[in-house]
Formats: sequence, structure tokens, C-alpha cells
Amino acid sequence: MAKLALSIEDQLLMLKSRGLVVTDELKAKEVLADIGYYRLGFYLFPFEQTYPDLHHRTHRYNANAKFGDAVKLYYFDFELRNLLLKYISRIEVNFRTILTYEGSMEYKPDSHWFVNPACVDGRFIGAFDSAVYNKSFKKNPIIKRHHKKYPDDRYAPAWKTIELMTFGENVTLYSALLDSNLKQRISHRFGIKYVKIFENYIELVRILRNTCAHGSALFDFKPFKRIKNGPAKLLSAAEYMNLYGSIKVVRYLLKQVSLNRERDMTVELQKILDKYNPYPVIAEVLSKCSGLPQTIID
Repeated sequence: MAKLALSIEDQLLMLKSRGLVVTDELKAKEVLADIGYYRLGFYLFPFEQTYPDLHHRTHRYNANAKFGDAVKLYYFDFELRNLLLKYISRIEVNFRTILTYEGSMEYKPDSHWFVNPACVDGRFIGAFDSAVYNKSFKKNPIIKRHHKKYPDDRYAPAWKTIELMTFGENVTLYSALLDSNLKQRISHRFGIKYVKIFENYIELVRILRNTCAHGSALFDFKPFKRIKNGPAKLLSAAEYMNLYGSIKVVRYLLKQVSLNRERDMTVELQKILDKYNPYPVIAEVLSKCSGLPQTIID
């Protein structure tokens, strides 16, 4: 039988019946009306007795688990998400700039090298029209103006097209490059010797960026693939598959873009940790789920 929607009052009764401590019911109703029962559930999950088991959940809460603790964890995530988006955008812009410049210098006679089968894997080219250069892309004012001025061009040149492609599309284009020396020159710009490590790092940043942009939970973020051993200097087995290891990768790549911005990010992240670590329950969740230490400033 399908589940039925619950009123805010019934949502609160459900949480209390499962052992959750609610000290201020009026505030709790306000939170449920603002954040939503389903979204808040991701932040209540660590306080359940069966966490992190998804297959045998009882939805019963630990003794003294508090509604307010889940709300604090939610706001930690909110602040961290905004921080990461701000600094990942610096990596994204720099990566796009380097990809466009290095590719365009390598294939200078061809301003459409990104769809040239001598330069890029045919699978990327085969999907390019439907996946990238589609109707909505062509409606972009920059692209429309280009085609009005140059009606014989099937595509706008690399410096226009790649600039308007998403971060994910740029990452896919990089992976599709056929010239290993070109790929290595780009990875060297980020201080990474091996292309496979750079591909692993930049794909991780893409996934983390999308997780932030879509408002997904961050505190228990897990990379889709194990982070490769590289210059980000992960120190434990857990860091290769948790949020803290992922943040180390972001900090490393950001440092290659700007030492000042990496310092800014580290200071701002420490301020967020200092705000939430005084709450022992939150500090425990962050340590267990994220691998975040109380102090990250080197």
C-alpha cells in the first residue's frame, strides 16, 4: 500500500513516536514547514539506532536524540555547501580556461577542434549535437549572434562553445581528448604529473559541485570512485572515500589556481567547524560520517 502524505502535525507526532525529543514544538513545526519532512530526514538519519543501515531501518532514534540536533546538522551542511560552491567555481573557471587555451593553441588552424575526430574521441562527437549543442544551447544570445553573423558555421568556435558548456561537459571533453601530451600539459597546469590522477580529481570535484548545487546532503558525502593517491596527500584509508578527503582535493586544486583563495577557503571552513564542533553530538557525526577533524588549518 502506498504511503499517504502527512500533515505537519502528524509528521511531528510520527517523529516523537519514534523516540525523537522535541523541546519546542512550535519551532519544530516552523522548521518542518520551511525545510520539509523529507529533506530533514537525511539529517535525522544519523541519530537513528540502525544508522547507517538502509535495508533494516527501524526509524527508532537513539536515546536523547533531539530534533534540534538534526536542524544544526542541516545548517552546517547549508553553510558548507555555499562555501564549496564559491571555491569550486574558481577551479571550474580556471579548468575551462586552460582546456580552451591549450586545445586551441594545439589545434590553432581549427577553431572547431572539439568536434574534430582527429582531436577528440568519436563518441563525444557523436553525442555532441544532442547532448551539448542542442536547441536550448543554440538559443543562448552569444551563440545566436554568432550564427547570425557567420551563417555557414555549424558551431561557434571553441572559445565561445566551451565557455558555455557545463563543468561536466568540459570534464567529459577533457577525457575525450586523443592527444595524451595535450592532456598531460593541462594536468601539469594543476601540478599533477599523471593524467589518470587529474581525471580522478577533476571528476570528483564535478560530482561534489553537483551535490552542492542540487542541495543534496554533504555531511556523509561519498565519492563515486575511490580517490586516487596523489598530491592532495590523503592520510588515512577513510579519506579516500569520505568528505574530508574530497575537501582536501578541492583545496589542492584551488591552491594551484590561487594560494590566497586556498587560504581563504581554509580559514572560512575552520570558522564553520568552530561554530558547530562545540555541540558534542554534531562533532561526533562530523567525525564519524565526514572524517572532518576539529582543526584543519595546517
